[in-house]
Amino acid sequence: MAYDQELADRIREIVQSEPGLTEKRMFGGLAFLIGGNMAVSASSKGGLLLRVDPADTPTLTQRPEADRFEMRGREMDGWLRVDPSGLATDEDLEHWVSIGVRYARSLPAK
Repeated sequence: MAYDQELADRIREIVQSEPGLTEKRMFGGLAFLIGGNMAVSASSKGGLLLRVDPADTPTLTQRPEADRFEMRGREMDGWLRVDPSGLATDEDLEHWVSIGVRYARSLPAK
């Protein structure tokens, strides 16, 4: 399944002025990187793949639209999958994207 082009365009509108922004196909989706660190991705499975501070994972996953990202059967702190139902409005999407961008900015550039 290809990633959602409309969602990618919506993300692009939010992050387009970020310094050090690049786009890269990753995990079957389209990732948006800040300083070489992934912030957010339009997922091939729908919704977002979001990079967050691992310490914030328990709080963020209390929201019904967010779950830990699972890779090879293992849930990973610091990575979230946000269901499309949680991205219906521009405000919803901006909320999630800003979390990923803020965390990516906090990491050393690659």
